[in-house]
Amino acid sequence: MVLAWGPRTEFPLDWSRGISNRINDWVDDITVAWGPVFDLVADAVLRFLLWIETAFLWTPWPVIVVGAALIAWVTVGWKFSAFAVVALLTTGVFGLWASAMETMALIVVSVFLSIVVGIPFGVLAARSNTFDAVLKPLLDGMQTMPSFVYLVPVVMFFGIGNVPAVFATIIYAAPPTIRFTSLGIREVSPQVVEAARSFGTTHRQLLFKVQLPMALPTIMAGINQTTMMALAMMVIASLVGAGGLGEDVQRALSRAQPGQALLGGLGIVFLAIIIDRITQAWAKSRQEALRT
Repeated sequence: MVLAWGPRTEFPLDWSRGISNRINDWVDDITVAWGPVFDLVADAVLRFLLWIETAFLWTPWPVIVVGAALIAWVTVGWKFSAFAVVALLTTGVFGLWASAMETMALIVVSVFLSIVVGIPFGVLAARSNTFDAVLKPLLDGMQTMPSFVYLVPVVMFFGIGNVPAVFATIIYAAPPTIRFTSLGIREVSPQVVEAARSFGTTHRQLLFKVQLPMALPTIMAGINQTTMMALAMMVIASLVGAGGLGEDVQRALSRAQPGQALLGGLGIVFLAIIIDRITQAWAKSRQEALRT
């Protein structure tokens, strides 16, 4: 066969240009037709983000350090509480406090919107095998597609700045919440569901008073993964104008300043460790409470 076709034979068909041009035209049409809707959504998200960011920046840093230490002490223990204090003070000493608070605001808004979108989709996926079968390949694509690809359409829809960064982060980080919500509801014991139905519970009561509370530890594990993926997206999101620690890292890279890039990266790592341990400990405590 090699002799018949010869070496380095090119593929006879190339549809890439036609398909990519069609997608470009489709995105342009959506941008023009739905422009006012995108502006309205962007304005609402920006107001929410600015409100959260102002709250973080307005709060004195000792209050945030003490608050984080108390939460870490109650949920994890005194050793991790001490680590949280040292990590936050180190972030401040590095001159990254304001950037860290901007990053926290981006994380809070991105994770909150991911939960708002993710849990209803997870509930639908748990209740319908057909919807779950359609949703799974989409979630696979959202998680495996290079995250830079998300930046192009969100910039066309929402422009440059924090808002497109929030939406790109939601696309990348929401799948774990959807998957773990569906998994948690499906893992609720059929005997428990049957017992609840035998008492005459409606579908809404079954969902909100039985399935979601019992699935909460699994859902929290999904939210934990969503938060970690949102933090991982911060540096990439800075390419479209997102502020915070990601912007510090990106600026240091563009100026060939490895020291500043390392400090910014450490700030992101500190936030990731603190959030990860606290949410994991809270989910574990809920799981133990359900067993007793």
